[in-house]
Amino acid sequence: MTKNYTVLLVSLIASQLIACSAPSNTGVTTSTSTNATGYSSQLTHQEEKTKSSFLSVYNRWEGVPYRLGGNTFQGIDCSAFVQIAYRDALSVDLPRTTLHQSKVGWSINYNDAEVGDLVFFRTSRTTRHVGVYLGDRQFLHASTSRGVIISRVDNPYWASKFWHFRRVTNSPKIN
Repeated sequence: MTKNYTVLLVSLIASQLIACSAPSNTGVTTSTSTNATGYSSQLTHQEEKTKSSFLSVYNRWEGVPYRLGGNTFQGIDCSAFVQIAYRDALSVDLPRTTLHQSKVGWSINYNDAEVGDLVFFRTSRTTRHVGVYLGDRQFLHASTSRGVIISRVDNPYWASKFWHFRRVTNSPKIN
C-alpha cells in the first residue's frame, strides 16, 4: 500500500516538473542586443520600450511560484503568466493555454526572434512551455521549479527542448 502512494507521489511530482503547459526597421537605434543565435543586432527605441514594459511586469511577478492552472500571485503557470504579461505590457489579449498561444500569430525563424516574441518549448512528448523573448538569448517565464524567472534559450536544458518562436504582434517595434 505504501509503495502505491510512493509511486503516485513521485508521478505527481514528475508531472509538475515537466508541465505547463515584420515591417522594416524604421526606429532610431539606442542599444545593441543579441538575437537568439547570438548575432548582434540593434534595438530601436520602441524595442527598448517593449522590453522595459515586459521587465516591469516581471518585476511585479518575479519569484511567484509555479502552479498548474494558477493565475494569481499565489501561483501561476507559464501560459497564464504570458497572457498577463502581454496584456499588461502591450495591451494584447492572448489565449489562456499554451496550446492556443502556439497557434496565434506566425512562426518566426530562430535567428529572426525579437523582443516580445513568444518562445515555445516541448518539455515532453505531450507537454509544452511558453515564455516571452527579451533579446540577448533571454526569456521570461513561469518555471515549474523556480516560479517566475528569466532564463536563457541557450541554456542546455532549454536549448534541447526548443520548439519555435511566434510573433503575435506586427513586431515588437509596434505602435
